[in-house]
Amino acid sequence: MTPTIAVLLIVTFLVSTVGLLLLIWSIATGQFSHGKKAAETIFPPGEVGHGEDPARDIADTLDGDMPANAKAVQIRRQADQSSRSAALAWIGSAVFWLVIGSLYGLLSSTKMHMPEFLANTQWLTFGRVRPMHLNAVVYGWSSMAGIGVALFLLPRLFRTSLVGGRYAITGSVIWNIGLVMGLLAINLGLSDGEEWLEFPWQIDILFVIGGALCAVPLVLTAARRKVDHLYVTSWYLMAALVWFPFLFLIANLPFAFPGASGATVNWWFAHNVLGLWVTPIGIGIAYYMIPKILGRPIISYQLSLLGFWSLALFYSQVGIHHLVGGPVPTWLVTLSIVHSVMMSVPVITVAINHHGTMWGHFGRLKDSPTLRFVWIGALMYTVASLQGSMEALRSVNVITHFTHYTVAHAHLGMYAFLSFILFGAVYFIMPRLMDWEWPWKRMISVHFWLVAAGIFIYVVSLTVGGWKEGLALLDADMPFMDIVRMTIPYLEARTLGGALMTLGHLVFAVHFIAMLRRHGERRYQPTLFRSTRQEASP
Repeated sequence: MTPTIAVLLIVTFLVSTVGLLLLIWSIATGQFSHGKKAAETIFPPGEVGHGEDPARDIADTLDGDMPANAKAVQIRRQADQSSRSAALAWIGSAVFWLVIGSLYGLLSSTKMHMPEFLANTQWLTFGRVRPMHLNAVVYGWSSMAGIGVALFLLPRLFRTSLVGGRYAITGSVIWNIGLVMGLLAINLGLSDGEEWLEFPWQIDILFVIGGALCAVPLVLTAARRKVDHLYVTSWYLMAALVWFPFLFLIANLPFAFPGASGATVNWWFAHNVLGLWVTPIGIGIAYYMIPKILGRPIISYQLSLLGFWSLALFYSQVGIHHLVGGPVPTWLVTLSIVHSVMMSVPVITVAINHHGTMWGHFGRLKDSPTLRFVWIGALMYTVASLQGSMEALRSVNVITHFTHYTVAHAHLGMYAFLSFILFGAVYFIMPRLMDWEWPWKRMISVHFWLVAAGIFIYVVSLTVGGWKEGLALLDADMPFMDIVRMTIPYLEARTLGGALMTLGHLVFAVHFIAMLRRHGERRYQPTLFRSTRQEASP
């Protein structure tokens, strides 16, 4: 056993042990026995049965369909305004990096089937453009938007004003400086050369500092919380904000993991960023948004806690299945495959809650922007996760490994799942931070259909093309260049899908800026896809 594998196993064992002890504690203290009462924690007295509209403008209050003078509305508004500056700093930055990352992604996709496109300058080679796209969307859009949404939700979950928001604002400045320096370093050819870990370790220090500053408001606000029971969203968000610094710090230790051991750490980190950072953020947001908009608690609170703890227990070793057939011990890969299959437990529990809560209320998808984005994102989490468990099996992995199929799977998770939920959350949050309604509902509709059509074309083309590519690669008699030529139509479809998504992001960014500038007329109705008054859901 190499020192690297030993370190990873020790860290994983300690994390899993802590998770197991916390699970035992939660059972011993009755966290699983609260049931319906715990599921209603996010609803102040009198709010159950009253759906909080995706966006609503009534002069001084944003009250959903509750009376404007209700005490719960006033408390909620105070909590929202306390996080205004911090949340806007992170979400605004995220939208900027979404546009930048999308443009780099479209360029790198084009180069896959037109390698001569803008090939005369070293600044725009595929080897530099592609990692710039990855890091801009992962650490710029996904991470910053997730932190911004968390900063907005925590005061609501704790029913108290955000404390220490200036630390989060300072953290956003440092994080943005790190992103600019990191992307510039990659563009200059100064990369660590490992996927998801391209930024030089000297720059990584800025992300550690920026992320640590964001943890200060979390700790201070949690210490002053006015709720006895922590709703499951709180567990997911707090866990993500605790797990990520440890993952990032260990994976970026300089000179600690050379050679093949570096690949082990690389995929241990890369997959855990998905499962222990962005996945808890996405699931946690959905656990809050779906019940709040429908005005009904989740159907099983016990299942929600089971899903959280099983994620904590099973996910830490999932990433090594990317090294099937690689220079790592077979038993380590087998352990990863077992963990990957066991991930079906939290996935199924989350699916039952998200989709079961929606049952009988799917008509709301026709009018609610937030609900449409968030629920489709939750649905894609179910699909992507079950696909990932299947993809970890050796019989499937031998076909999909090193093909475009894996790229489709990654975008199904990072984009169709997480980004859709983040889009919905932003549509929910901004009117509450700005005291203003989204100016144009048609732009929300255009944004939705562009990104939905784009990701559908993207995933379907690369899934089909990647599977055919994998089967062809197993045919020893087929020339490699024939396989490359076979994939070109699918890569062209990928670029088409990417272009639609990029256009959708531009529409979203323009609408976001208009919202910041309070364009449009002040209105007293929510911005819905259909201008109809919604009845409260029992």
